[in-house]
Amino acid sequence: MRDPYKITEPTCLSFSGGRTSAYMLWRVLQSNGGLPVDAVVCFANTGKEDEATLRFVRDCGANWNVPIVWVEYRADDPRFVVVNYATASRDGEPFEAAIRKRNYLPNPVTRFCTVELKIRTMHKYLRSLGWGEGDGWNQFVGIRADEQRRVAKIRARPSPETVKETMCIPLADDGVTVETIQAFWEAQPFGLELPTYKGRTLAGNCDLCFLKPAGQVLSLINQKPERATWWARMEALALALASKPSGARFRSDRASYAQMQQNAANQLDAIGYDIEEGIPCFCGD
Repeated sequence: MRDPYKITEPTCLSFSGGRTSAYMLWRVLQSNGGLPVDAVVCFANTGKEDEATLRFVRDCGANWNVPIVWVEYRADDPRFVVVNYATASRDGEPFEAAIRKRNYLPNPVTRFCTVELKIRTMHKYLRSLGWGEGDGWNQFVGIRADEQRRVAKIRARPSPETVKETMCIPLADDGVTVETIQAFWEAQPFGLELPTYKGRTLAGNCDLCFLKPAGQVLSLINQKPERATWWARMEALALALASKPSGARFRSDRASYAQMQQNAANQLDAIGYDIEEGIPCFCGD
């Protein structure tokens, strides 16, 4: 049986900053005796990741002696910048720059945040290395076997953004599940310092991402009301920028972030966890 983690051609490992993609990176290192010369590990920082996520990315690089390239979106050419743990944005600056560029907010239908801040930003970096001038490259993403809908979507369309890139899902090919990930991290001397709920890292990726269930967002705001400040400010900014009010909310089917921030203290902490499922996207866990 072919080792799904074995790299024999140019490959970019998309590291979301979560436990699953970190486990994928570890398996790649084990299968290849380290990081192959034609492989790159990329972490695309939106500026809205929890500080614990940034520490985790830094710690994975240090503990496993692997270079991780931190990239961020910029509105001006070359449309990306390479940063590090010390210089990474921490107040949503790349995300805000993309919103200002578009003059409206991303939403569940038009998720330009994922495309601009992560996918295309990594592509810009890879092309700066000369990738794509001839043959294409593989993009490893951390999607597990128990994420059936995401697996089916990628297998049906393995090159969603450019024919030069082929999406690969080695964890799914290997039958890895959330239980595998949990068992691995329980045995490690370091880890992601964010709590989980039924295998989900609630504050992972963008802290109050509009694709997360409403109950989860409310609970996160209830824990730290200041989390909602940036999101509420972006909705206010978009209202001032947008020609149509419909472009001034991350989601029109729930309360604004300012309203959720105001009302969070009155909400049940766990409401919505079991009755509403989040919308999956490229960001991963």
